[in-house]
Amino acid sequence: MQPEAEPARRDPADPRPLVGEPLCLDLLNTRWVEDGARRDLLDSVDGLAVWLRSAGLDGRAAADRATLDASVRTREILLALVDEGSPPEAVDALNLVLERGALHYRLGPGGPESHPRTGDPAWLPSWLAAADYLRLTADSPERVKPCAHPDCVLHFHDTSKNGTRRWCSMAVCGNRAKAARHYERAKTGR
Repeated sequence: MQPEAEPARRDPADPRPLVGEPLCLDLLNTRWVEDGARRDLLDSVDGLAVWLRSAGLDGRAAADRATLDASVRTREILLALVDEGSPPEAVDALNLVLERGALHYRLGPGGPESHPRTGDPAWLPSWLAAADYLRLTADSPERVKPCAHPDCVLHFHDTSKNGTRRWCSMAVCGNRAKAARHYERAKTGR
């Protein structure tokens, strides 16, 4: 059994262009590029509160400075693992995050239940994201992808049948790439 956050629910205050990815990627996607400017949802405790609501963690974690610091640190670790091919220092850092918590099992009225626990509640979202990263990479590491658009910093879990999705969003990045190719062909007369 894997620990899970509650199902993601779109918070109307969430300005991010891509939400609803698995928790570890959703944490990565708290930074994005909009109109050529870098944006960061985790630049404040208020932004953290938005992310916690969107991720379904607002009832389980406080939007405070300690949780923000832990979340930003974990996001940087996950970014290194996904974008840099798991450098040893990022692997060690992720393992330290994972050591901050554990999954506890019990038999409940509906059958087996699992409950994540951390020694410090500020690390619960980070621990859940780290555990989710392990799940994704154990199941299908090749389907954790960065968007192929050179100006995009978002990541996604490719759930397409043949595993060939390239864009975080076909409506945004995919269309921008198609328009750029069309412009180049028209400019060169091909």
